[in-house]
Amino acid sequence: MEGEYRRMSAKHPIVAVTGASGAGLSTVRHAFKFIFRRLGIRPVIVHGDCFRRYTERQFTALLAEARSSGRHISWFGPECNHFHELETFFKSFGATGSGVLRDYAHNAEHAQKLGVPVGEFTPWQPLSPDNDLLFYEGQHGGLVAETWTRRKVDARHFPPEVDRRIGNKGIDIAQHVDLLLGVAPAINLEWIQKIHRDCAKGHCAAEESVDTILRRMDDYIHYIVPQFGLTDINIQRMPLVDTSDPFTARDVPTADESIYIFHFRDRKRFDLLNLKDRIPSAHMTRPTTMMVPGGDLKHALEVICGPILEKMMDRRREALAEA
Repeated sequence: MEGEYRRMSAKHPIVAVTGASGAGLSTVRHAFKFIFRRLGIRPVIVHGDCFRRYTERQFTALLAEARSSGRHISWFGPECNHFHELETFFKSFGATGSGVLRDYAHNAEHAQKLGVPVGEFTPWQPLSPDNDLLFYEGQHGGLVAETWTRRKVDARHFPPEVDRRIGNKGIDIAQHVDLLLGVAPAINLEWIQKIHRDCAKGHCAAEESVDTILRRMDDYIHYIVPQFGLTDINIQRMPLVDTSDPFTARDVPTADESIYIFHFRDRKRFDLLNLKDRIPSAHMTRPTTMMVPGGDLKHALEVICGPILEKMMDRRREALAEA
């Protein structure tokens, strides 16, 4: 592996895994947690939900209001997220190893641990600086956003501070990330995973999940997809079974019924021939593209990302020793 990272800060590196909810981000997170344990790295793991603008109850009310006026809103878009605060947090962590954030209660067990109701937040508070790196898992780890007018959206619908922060200044979260990975399964598979995940949790009927998919499509196109052009590595899960009608699929294809496509943006940063030799099941389909059987994802991530993380820690130790 050769090349430099996006930022010059070596003391406080940031790894971000970005993609839509239901895309399989948690699978990658669990693989990284194994790598962190093996390498003795102490990460702070931050979920993108922490930077949502609204509680679940507030969002439900906002959604009802939006529907009555014919507007489309989603957790993917700027109206419902603190993009400015997320960028500020990344920038602060890169400079100091700390920053201000909060937690979001995803379920009853998590809510009990945090001491807040399900679907609500803890207060904003400083992060302890006793961490080796930041690992972010969420929808906007590589976001670069400019103005509302590109979408021909009436800015009057959005909070004034959102229009001011994004419309006039712009957001560039990707510039603060040292290693950026995108998770983007085949779109039909992503929809299948979304529908089955929501219904398994009792959140909605399948018809409601379809409505959510349609409602958030504009934000998906403008705020999720462009990130995959900025990532260092894209990971795309492709099913090996029929997913032609995602809305009637009875189950989600298993790992053994899938393959993973790894695309590397910068060939100079990765020794791809060496990586292929260390992943016996891998096959190079293009000079920058590697195919890996679904069951070997964890091993592939360890082989590909382990050396990067080791180099980050070496640079961090050197920088701290020089300070």
